[in-house]
Amino acid sequence: MPEIASRNHIEAISRVAKKALQEAKVEWKEMDAITPTYGPGLVGALLVGLSYAKALAFANEIPLVGVNHIQGHVAANYITYQELEPPFLCVMMSGGNTQIIYVESYTEFKVLGKTRDDAIGEAFDKVARVVGLGYPGGPKVDQLAKEGQANIELPKTHFDGDTLDFSFSGIKTAVINLHHKNPKINKADLCASFQKTVTETLMENVIKAIERTNLKTIALAGGVSANSYMRKEFLKLEKEGIKVYMPDLKLCTDNAAMIASAGYYNYMAGNRNDLTLNAIPNLKL
Repeated sequence: MPEIASRNHIEAISRVAKKALQEAKVEWKEMDAITPTYGPGLVGALLVGLSYAKALAFANEIPLVGVNHIQGHVAANYITYQELEPPFLCVMMSGGNTQIIYVESYTEFKVLGKTRDDAIGEAFDKVARVVGLGYPGGPKVDQLAKEGQANIELPKTHFDGDTLDFSFSGIKTAVINLHHKNPKINKADLCASFQKTVTETLMENVIKAIERTNLKTIALAGGVSANSYMRKEFLKLEKEGIKVYMPDLKLCTDNAAMIASAGYYNYMAGNRNDLTLNAIPNLKL
């Protein structure tokens, strides 16, 4: 509910920012830059953060450096792993995005493949809602799947040609239909089967991307990278000589630290914005 989200942002932003400064024992004037997210996302929520950041930057005469939310998820890995340096492949998987990203430098990216419909996190949430687990769906599906067996065959979408794109609407619909036709179906088995199938779908294209780019380093990013089964399966690639990086669990879902990390690299690259910077809900990487 975008309207309610925006109103809650307005109510929370000042006290959250003040509490962060108190815990860090710093003042605004000590900051090198103010680095707000300006997209992608819900436009109302983005405008609250961006407007607050502009006011801070103007009042304290501090540079304003806009951050792409997706870049923030990538940059979460730099907090956990200070030795990680581009180039590498990043598997971006969240509620709003699913992409295979060629990270060329700290501030330059090339999207090699993306979802054509539902993001993987969106599919997790919808499956969770249908089977009665509630929201947020990802952690609850992950937990219930541990009690079940991946013994239900579910569809995978394949595209013609050499595309690395994904589609998760088919498997989401299949799970919904199965549950509707058989309400007594074993929900743990259904969650385990769904989780296994979407992980295989992701990994098939990631392996193709590794072969095409000859990059031997991959990083996971986004809320779904906290999924325990997903993390375990991706770590198996290390047996094939692929180095796998995963952010700390607390850095997988949306957080301010990852945006600050991305903002740092943008700032060091000389990127600056003026007060005309606007929120872009469908901002591309």
